Amino acid sequence: MSQRNDTPDGGFSSYVEAVLDALSDVPGRPAVTTAEGRVISAGEIRDDVLRLAGELAERGVARGTTVTLLTGNTAEALVARYAANLAGARVVGLYEGMSPPAMAEIMTSVECALLLVDDRRHDTAEELGKMAGVPPMLSLGPSGFAEDVLAAAARRPARPMGGLVGPDDDWCVRHTGGTTGVPKGIRTTHGPYRQSLDHRFADAGDPPRFLACTALAHLAGVFIDMTLRQGGSAVLRHGFEPGDVLATIERERVTHTWLLPPLLYRLLDHPDLPGADLSSLSRISYGGTAASAARMRQAAEVLGPVLYGLYGQAEAQHITEAGPAEQTKTGRGGHLTVGRAVPGVEIAIRDPDGVTLPPGERGEVQVRTPQVMAGYWKRPELTAEVLRDGWVHTGDVGYLDEAGYLYIVDRIKDMIVVVGGHVYPTELEELLLSHPGIARCAVFGSRDAESVEHVHAAVVPVAGRRPSLEEVREFVISRKGRLYAPESLHLMPDIPLTAAGKPDKRLLRERLAG
Repeated sequence: MSQRNDTPDGGFSSYVEAVLDALSDVPGRPAVTTAEGRVISAGEIRDDVLRLAGELAERGVARGTTVTLLTGNTAEALVARYAANLAGARVVGLYEGMSPPAMAEIMTSVECALLLVDDRRHDTAEELGKMAGVPPMLSLGPSGFAEDVLAAAARRPARPMGGLVGPDDDWCVRHTGGTTGVPKGIRTTHGPYRQSLDHRFADAGDPPRFLACTALAHLAGVFIDMTLRQGGSAVLRHGFEPGDVLATIERERVTHTWLLPPLLYRLLDHPDLPGADLSSLSRISYGGTAASAARMRQAAEVLGPVLYGLYGQAEAQHITEAGPAEQTKTGRGGHLTVGRAVPGVEIAIRDPDGVTLPPGERGEVQVRTPQVMAGYWKRPELTAEVLRDGWVHTGDVGYLDEAGYLYIVDRIKDMIVVVGGHVYPTELEELLLSHPGIARCAVFGSRDAESVEHVHAAVVPVAGRRPSLEEVREFVISRKGRLYAPESLHLMPDIPLTAAGKPDKRLLRERLAG
């Protein structure tokens, strides 16, 4: 069964239709392997999407509708997103780590018409069900609290459909984290996203076999879309556990995965790594937070030429890439480069007055890209502040060198203003990771009652080591100066991470410096 069909909106075909076309090319091939080991064919995924899209459309889901997903790393989550988009709706994901009241506020803010829940999030769904104002809820499989919409959809024929959205319609609104209140929602439209799926990452495999061990609601879902579009297959895990990831790569012959640097460090530190067969793995994409040059050198030595650093933002998507040969390229202060601009992207470093700075000078990183967001959901003032004359003001501090390599120093808002100057947490983290007794760390600032900022370091020691504050301060002062010396050192068994896999500095601040 082919999904190809004429579309009424100037011939525009959405990303879902492109994925369904690829699934139709060889319908018998394996497309998704679930965390439980179930192998689902391309044709099965395609038909499940078409059936559910038809069912949702009959229930009133249409162009302009908002469908919210309370889902984990499941095949049902993929099917639900594709079906809702195919029926014309925009989708919103509710991330793990958000409180139910915050989820309810987000659903109200995006005018959610329907909430779809898979079997990984039943407990949260039942909590939401007790709250006022929560939209109608359907379950993706059997549950004790809502109708099973997949069972209803299974009784329908898998009829091709499409052409229900245009390139300027939102396919999703992604919220930028946060555990309380309503974080800003970033609107991504169908046109740029559809175009982006034609990009092929080097060394991802032919065909690619992608391991999703981080949340599908974040970047792993985008990588799966690209993988399926390119005739590949996806392997799902419910979360990141380094031993499980190593075993899965070996067992499933994974070619490509995506990790945030803190997760990659945990992989490097795992005792199973030396004995794992990773010969199938040809690419690890990493990014999302600053990477340590010292640890990436270690990763390159241990894993070989498979590392690709990506820099981007939800507001601008993919901005730069650094390949295996660039994993040791550092700038002033030991910063690892995030690479050079990918095709179609322009980068400028500008001062607060908007003056473009020459190579080597620090300023705000601003980018112009065809993948730019449509704006923030119902926040025109913030949109106008971040998106000006087609340029995204990233909020990152960085500089370009003469060859066009970009170096990120820190977030403007993450700078710690201390007596005598500014401390950039990523610079201090990079230095601390070169200490022989420190395996992982996170640096954050806190204000005292007089609004004076103080530098804190949360540290996971190397096994058998217990560095002291005095030792660490002396180490930092001798290499970076007294300005960067942390005022407190917190030894921890691990660094807490947000749902997106980034160090949870808000939580550290509350626990350790409150």
